[in-house]
Amino acid sequence: MTDVDAVNFFTDRGLVADPYPYLEALQARCPVSREPHHGVWMVTGWEEATEVAGDADRFSSCIAVTGPFPGFPVPVEGRDDVPELIARHRDELPFYDQLPALDPPVHTDHRALLMRLITPKRLKENEEAMGAMVDRALDDYLVGSGGELIAGFAQPFTLMIIADLLGVPDADRDEFVREMASGAHHGGGIGSVKGESLAKSPLEYLYDKFSAYIEDRRANPRGDVLSEMAAATFPDGSVPDPGDVARVAANLYSAGQETTVRLLSAALQILGDNPEFQAQLRADRSTISNFIEEALRYESPVKGDFRLSKEPVTLGGVDVPSGSTLMVVQAAANRDPRRFTDPNTFDPSRSNARQHIAFGRGIHTCPGAPLARAEARVALMRLLDRTTDIRISEEHHGPAGARRYTYVPTYILRGLTELHLEFDLA
Repeated sequence: MTDVDAVNFFTDRGLVADPYPYLEALQARCPVSREPHHGVWMVTGWEEATEVAGDADRFSSCIAVTGPFPGFPVPVEGRDDVPELIARHRDELPFYDQLPALDPPVHTDHRALLMRLITPKRLKENEEAMGAMVDRALDDYLVGSGGELIAGFAQPFTLMIIADLLGVPDADRDEFVREMASGAHHGGGIGSVKGESLAKSPLEYLYDKFSAYIEDRRANPRGDVLSEMAAATFPDGSVPDPGDVARVAANLYSAGQETTVRLLSAALQILGDNPEFQAQLRADRSTISNFIEEALRYESPVKGDFRLSKEPVTLGGVDVPSGSTLMVVQAAANRDPRRFTDPNTFDPSRSNARQHIAFGRGIHTCPGAPLARAEARVALMRLLDRTTDIRISEEHHGPAGARRYTYVPTYILRGLTELHLEFDLA
């Protein structure tokens, strides 16, 4: 790519299918570079992205979800009172009450509440139940000789897992899966430059549902997971509002479901297109974990998220003013040649694959990361157990070397909209 400044990363639909040449050119020019269309500082270097993502003192997450659209409610660039302006105007931003957009000390309290809900014991119990749930989902998917993976398996499976982890009552699970599968639970759509799509939270169904659950369990404890959630307190012992617990549950859904669907589809796309990798995993299942880490590096489910600089900073040798919007571009950082040798090549045995930042860094590291890794591992294990070969459908995606794939039209997420596979059953 010769002229990166001519390309608008946030609105150019041509980057949806393949953003990597643009990101590579931007990174080669400078790992911290201001794009000219919306004034966003694109942080594409691994070291620089890790620094920003891990520094909550100098960078606010208040715009993590929205970025430059609709922008901050008042001018902030170059101001010396940015922290005060954030405090004054935070609740005017879309999604301001979601965990990814919170800063300490509120973030500290809400994250602690979340970690009380997804304890190691609960995660272990959930993982032990995954085998049965993945087989239940595969019973419906592995019928005939092929099928569409995302709607046919990945979404139903991950929704079953998250419903189990959150303790959704059995009587409500069909409704829960139906409602959550029907919505578009992601933002950052290409072309949504005025924020219309951000005006209403797509997770409102979860807010209402879990607020009602928590109120009921506080009045009528039953000794179930929802009762544990209802009894959970902030670190100082104070009792959270039911809406706070509902928002934590909603964010766990977002972290644990959307990311895993994208991870599974990317992993199966890679396996379907590379029979040698599939043969390796079939011969040695111990290699699945590193394969998953390399898939996360190579096709990060989240392309990037945003920060607002609270003060003037020097980043990668570049001076960035206070009040600047920065995009931490995981999709680029995870292919930084200064960190990963031959970064545009998928290497399932890559020794430092786990150094990717697909799940973020610092206090905003994705709380659903252990869950996503476990789901992907169990799902791949059982898919390999129950098939002898998995292939990309040429009827739907074209022949090898000339595949046709469609990706979610967003500058935030990276993921296929559908993946048609063919398989031979074991």
